[in-house]
Amino acid sequence: MKKICACMLALGIMLSGCGSDTSPSEKTKDLSEAKVGVIQLMQHDALDASYEGFEEVLLEAGIKKENIDYQVAGDQANCQTVADKLVNGNNDLIYAIATPALQSVASATNELPIIGCAITDYESTKLVKSNDAPGGNVTGASDLTPIEEQFHLMKQLLPDAKKVAIMYCGSEDNSIFQGNIAEQVAKDNGYEYKVYKVSDSNDIQVVTEKIVSDKMDVIYIPTDNLLATYMSSVEAVASPAKIPCIVGEEGMCKSGGFATYGINYKNLGKLAGQQAVAILKGEKTAADTPIAQLKAEDCTMVINLKVAKKCGLSTNKADYPKEANFIE
Repeated sequence: MKKICACMLALGIMLSGCGSDTSPSEKTKDLSEAKVGVIQLMQHDALDASYEGFEEVLLEAGIKKENIDYQVAGDQANCQTVADKLVNGNNDLIYAIATPALQSVASATNELPIIGCAITDYESTKLVKSNDAPGGNVTGASDLTPIEEQFHLMKQLLPDAKKVAIMYCGSEDNSIFQGNIAEQVAKDNGYEYKVYKVSDSNDIQVVTEKIVSDKMDVIYIPTDNLLATYMSSVEAVASPAKIPCIVGEEGMCKSGGFATYGINYKNLGKLAGQQAVAILKGEKTAADTPIAQLKAEDCTMVINLKVAKKCGLSTNKADYPKEANFIE
């Protein structure tokens, strides 16, 4: 699985016009005095790991832990309140984890540098001019998952599957973006597919039951924040019906997905942390920092053998690709 276009590291610097309002202040060049605000949409394994990696890099660079103001919004409705607090909190830079968090901070300031993470496509948010040359006060690291490779994994692990349910939250921009890609990939791979959207946690059981009643063979879920948080609710309905889930990342696999081939969110957070340190040191600005993506080797295959057993699939490791990591 080597042709992972979505996981190539964005290299190089493309300069674009940037005003003094996006340049780091003189005081931030002494990182021991730098203050960083963090807004995370909600808590689940992937977003938590995105913060852990980021914090690790900042602490290694000399930023004091007490100078990192880490806030979890809990849901989209609280994002603007948290964003406003961080913007007014004398921070030198803000780290926004997930698209709603980034959008809220960007609407609150066009001066403070903002680093995003766990955002699929920055251009589609309209918060950067382009992924190669952001041009404003926003940049970050992309978590665009290798959807084509995940469908290849589906075909490899579930060769008899013909009908794919593509399930995601219809109110998350990242999920819509990935869902559209998944539809095309499903079509290209000869699958019969149907899209199932949820709007909040109350929809999940009902929608999953609909997938079961429609007799779908497999569920595909991209890196979706709502479903990552409530993956166990999907699994509780799907596994007894012998419908496995191919998911967007490892944390979702731990919570009830059958298999994934995806990025490491802690490493993604480290990549964002490196961007933040460079900006705080005055070496770069957000405007001239391209959106970054992980290298191919940061993608991992994970198989949940507990879920495999529930779905009536093999629990013999020898039946799976040798590069697989297992949850037992």
